Amino acid sequence: MFDFIKIIFVVFFMLLPLANPLVAVTLMMSLGARLSPEDKQKQSREAAKYSFCVMLVSFFCGQLVMNIFGISIPGLRIAGGLIVLIIGFQMLFPAPTQGNVVDEGLTSNSTSLSFIPLTMPGFAGPGTIAMVISIASTMQNFGVATWVMYTSPIIAFMGLCWFLWFCLKSSGVILKKLGEGGIEVISRIMGFLLVCMGVQFCINGIVEIFQTTT
Repeated sequence: MFDFIKIIFVVFFMLLPLANPLVAVTLMMSLGARLSPEDKQKQSREAAKYSFCVMLVSFFCGQLVMNIFGISIPGLRIAGGLIVLIIGFQMLFPAPTQGNVVDEGLTSNSTSLSFIPLTMPGFAGPGTIAMVISIASTMQNFGVATWVMYTSPIIAFMGLCWFLWFCLKSSGVILKKLGEGGIEVISRIMGFLLVCMGVQFCINGIVEIFQTTT
C-alpha cells in the first residue's frame, strides 16, 4: 500500500509542472471571456475529461500509436509548439473586424475550447504526453506489484484532472474581478507567453532530433 500511495504522489508531482493548470486557466479567462457561466462549467468538465482520456491513452497506447504512425517525441514537441504558436499569435493580434475571431470560433463550438486549446496543448500538451509515455515505459523498473503499476498512475491522472477542473471552475470568479479590460491585457500577455512557449517547444524538438542523430 505504501508503494501504491508513493507512486500516486510521484506521478502527480512529476506531471503537475508540465501540465501547468495555470496555462489552461489563463486560456479560459481570455478565450472564454464571452462564454456564459453554464458554458464555462461545461467547458471545464469536458477539458478535465479530455485531459484524463489523453493521459490514459498515452499511458497504455502512446508508444504503440506513435510507432504505428512513425511519430517521434521530437515530432510531437514540434507539432505541439506550432499549435501553441498559432494560438499565441491569434491572441496577440486579434482580428480587427467583428471582434476576436478566436473568441467567436471557440464560443460557437464548445468542443473546440475544451479540447483545443484547454486540453491540447494547454494541460495535456506534448510535454505531458511525453512524460506519461516515459513513465509507462519505466514503470516495470519500479519493482512493484502489477496492480500497483497499472492503477496508481490512473489515480494520479484522475487527481490531476480534478485539480484542473477545480482551477477552471474558479476562473469565473477571477473574470468578474478583472473585467473586460483586465481580460484583454491578460489575453495579450498570455499570447506573447504562448508564442515563447511554442518557439521553445520547437527548439526542444529540434535539439532532440540532433541529439538522436549524432
